[in-house]
Amino acid sequence: METFWWTVAAVLMLAGLLGSVFPVLPDSLLILAGAFLHHFMVKPAHTVGWWTLGILTALCVLAHIVDFVAGAVGARRFGASKWGAFGGFVGGIVGLFFFPIGLFLGPVIGALCAEIIFAGRAVGPAVKSGWGTLIGTTAGMIGKIVIDLGMVAIFFWSALAH
Repeated sequence: METFWWTVAAVLMLAGLLGSVFPVLPDSLLILAGAFLHHFMVKPAHTVGWWTLGILTALCVLAHIVDFVAGAVGARRFGASKWGAFGGFVGGIVGLFFFPIGLFLGPVIGALCAEIIFAGRAVGPAVKSGWGTLIGTTAGMIGKIVIDLGMVAIFFWSALAH
């Protein structure tokens, strides 16, 4: 039965890693769910401890913060107003519904529209802040992938060390 739970945990973590690239799947949450499931279903001598679960939970929260904040930070770095940063954030959320192209265009269109409509900026500066949103969103995705890979590595290192 232990082999079954190892398999289930590994499949959840693999699905979580796929979710890092294809955001229609929850990424870090699936990895964390696999770790918790493994913890409760496998004998204590053969699974991760509470400290490891705490670290994985913190990394899961960090991955989501990075994912949601990166686009707005990128926009601000390229001179976007608060409206542009907010528009990039909202555009990123709306873009998820138009996968895969919406992942990249959503934040850009959101920042661009917010800059023009709410901040009253000209098209040139609005495009620049949209570009910053795209760079920030891409950096956030890369950061999320790195964190998710780290979560899987920590889980297997800790579980196999027992």
